[in-house]
Amino acid sequence: MKKVLLAGAIALFGLSNAQIAKGTAYLSGQVGYSSTQNNNTDSKVEDFTIVPTVGYFVGNNVAVGLGVGYANSSTTTTNALTNVETKLSTDAFVVAPFVRKYWTVGEKLYIFGQLEVPMAFGKDKAEYSGASSQFNTESKFTSIGVNVKPGLDYFLNKNWSIEATIGEFGYNNFKYKDLDKSTDNFNFGLNLSSVTFGVKYVFAK
Repeated sequence: MKKVLLAGAIALFGLSNAQIAKGTAYLSGQVGYSSTQNNNTDSKVEDFTIVPTVGYFVGNNVAVGLGVGYANSSTTTTNALTNVETKLSTDAFVVAPFVRKYWTVGEKLYIFGQLEVPMAFGKDKAEYSGASSQFNTESKFTSIGVNVKPGLDYFLNKNWSIEATIGEFGYNNFKYKDLDKSTDNFNFGLNLSSVTFGVKYVFAK
């Protein structure tokens, strides 16, 4: 019995010391599109995001990386009485440097904490068009934040892994270029509705 317990302890200790080696690189990212058509209000909402990410382990279980991409959202509404179409859209260039620390749970399972500085540089645009007139407005903005995200990473094999983040803790500052004041947002808590999943390709050493 003692031998079995000792063997189990040695196996558990060995698994818990598995590490992602310094010099390992990986590719991941976010790609998403959604479209909702509401026939009751004659409105359509579309969202599109693409943010490829590259990471590099500067030490065992410690990685730094950068995500760069584009995000767009739009809402189009048509007034049946006046026949006026309104389109509100947001376009943004997204940059997100990060550092991530892993802790080994098992041979293939890791938990991690990620410190991220997401930035978005874009514009909000409103377009109004009717039978007799049309006009547009445009406002440029900058958004900068600091987030901490907890997550899990499971390696299917040496080259592929599935990761999940659960909520985030952070701060964001949003400011329109033509306005003097900005908006500060704070987000603290584990929100199960904010769970995200991703696939990562690892260039194993």
